[in-house]
Amino acid sequence: MSAESGIPTFRDAGGLWEGHDVMDVASPQGWAKNRELVLDFYNKRRQNVKEAQPNSAHIALAQLQDKFEMNIITQNVDDLHERAGSKKVLHLHGEINKSRSTGDPDLIYDVKESGIHIGDKCERGYQLRPHIVWFGEEVPEMVDAMDITSQANILLVIGSSLGVYPAASLLSYARSTIPVYYIDPNVPDYKFEPNMVHIQEKATVGMEIFIKEFLNSR
Repeated sequence: MSAESGIPTFRDAGGLWEGHDVMDVASPQGWAKNRELVLDFYNKRRQNVKEAQPNSAHIALAQLQDKFEMNIITQNVDDLHERAGSKKVLHLHGEINKSRSTGDPDLIYDVKESGIHIGDKCERGYQLRPHIVWFGEEVPEMVDAMDITSQANILLVIGSSLGVYPAASLLSYARSTIPVYYIDPNVPDYKFEPNMVHIQEKATVGMEIFIKEFLNSR
């Protein structure tokens, strides 16, 4: 979703993210091995997010709030949905502009302009880390995401490989009677059900097609 805004992903990068092995910068093991590397990595990613702008797909989703009750469940950790105007955004994998305590996960803070550094601590004296769900960690927002998905009347999936779990399992919580639209230029290793339509385009183009050919016809 955010790739067209210039925010790199590691989905097709052969296990590398901006030149780093993803396990070195996005896992508890990587954090234990080299905290300074992890913090520096996310400080740079945070700057990248700051410089990026919402693309037309972000904006189109926000505009749909005028006609529908919209809930966005995103695997992206940036704030482009919010900056585009979307109000109900659930971040499955955390938020890059927030930090949290390594000793108390309920202590979450906005990240300062200077980023997060070794020695930055929560009010209880624990080192702060990025508020990101790393590989191998639980996804706390999954329960709320399952509830939202189970109540949906239309499900729109954008830019997902449908291969990252547990996020990909959300499709199984949608009612089999509702229409599901999947926007992605790639063909996933996934068996499409009869109620699913694949719009084989990138997010910006796919959203135009979705609104013109499917949404306006309802």
